[in-house]
Amino acid sequence: MADTAITGRAPATTAEIRRQGGILSAITSRLVILVPYLWLLIFFLIPFFIVFKISLSQTAVAMPPYTPVIGVSNFFSKIGELNFDNYVWLTDDPLYVNAYLRSLLIAAVSTFFTLLIGFPIAYGMARAPATLRPTLLMLVILPFWTSFLIRVYAWIGILKPEGLLNQLLLSLNIIDSPLIILNTDWAIYIGIVYSYLPFMILPLYSSLEKMDYTLVEAANDLGCPPLSAFWKITFPLALPGVVAGCLLVFIPAVGEFVIPDLLGGSETLMIGKTLWNEFNANRDWPVSSAVAIILLLLLVVPIMLFQHYQAKAQEAAR
Repeated sequence: MADTAITGRAPATTAEIRRQGGILSAITSRLVILVPYLWLLIFFLIPFFIVFKISLSQTAVAMPPYTPVIGVSNFFSKIGELNFDNYVWLTDDPLYVNAYLRSLLIAAVSTFFTLLIGFPIAYGMARAPATLRPTLLMLVILPFWTSFLIRVYAWIGILKPEGLLNQLLLSLNIIDSPLIILNTDWAIYIGIVYSYLPFMILPLYSSLEKMDYTLVEAANDLGCPPLSAFWKITFPLALPGVVAGCLLVFIPAVGEFVIPDLLGGSETLMIGKTLWNEFNANRDWPVSSAVAIILLLLLVVPIMLFQHYQAKAQEAAR
C-alpha cells in the first residue's frame, strides 16, 4: 500500500516481471547476434563490394590505375551501363583457367596429405594420458610462435640440392646424387603440408578427444577387425573434425602465394601468383579484382551448398 501511494500505481505482478525479463533477454540475445553480423558487414561485405566495383572498371594510366564505371552518386543511372569485359577476358585467356585448375589440384592434394599425416597425430594425442595432452597440444601450436616467412625460408635451406636433406641422404648412402626437390611441385606440397598441419590436427583432436572409445572396445569384443572398426566407428565420429580441418587447409591453400613463390620457383602457375602479378607487375587492378571475385565464388559457393545440404541432413535425422 505504501508503494502504491508513493508511485501512484500498483506494484508489478510476477507475470509482468517475467515478461519484462523475457523482453530484456530477447533484446540482449539479438544484440549478441548482431555483433558478428556487423563484423562480417564491415570486414567482408563492404570490402567485397569495393573489389567487385573495381572489377567492373576500366584500366587507366592514372592513380589509382582504373576508371570507375559506377559510384555512390550515379549508381542507379549507370547500372544499365555495366559490363563484364574483365570476366569475359578471364574465360578467354587459358592462363587464368589453368591457374585456377592447378591451384585447386595442388590444394586438394596438399589437403589429402595433410589429413593423412594429421589424423594419426590427432588420434595419438586424443589417446594419450590426460596429463600429457596439454604438452602435446603446445608442441602442435609451437610453430605459430615463429614467423611464417622464416619457416618457409628454412625449407629452402633443407630442400635445395646442397641442403640438409640431400647431405643427410648422401651421408647415409641412400642416394648417389642430390635430389632436385626445390622449385618443383613436391616442394610446394611439403611447404603447404608443413605450414597448415596444425589447422588439420586441432579440429581432429577436438573431435577425437570427445569420442567414446568404449564403442571401439565393444566392436573388438564382438569380433570386428581393428581396421573395420576404424572405418565404421572412429572415422564417422571424427567426420566433423575431418570436414573442418579440410576446409581450414584447402581454402587458404588455393590462394597461397608465399609458398609457391619461394619453394615452387618463378615458373609455378597458381592463382595467388597470377593475382599478385596482375595487381603489382601489370598494374591491372580491374582484372586482378575479377580474378579475386571468381576465386572467392569458387570457394564460398560450394561451402554454402555443403552447409545447406548438411543442415537438411541433420533435420532429416531428427
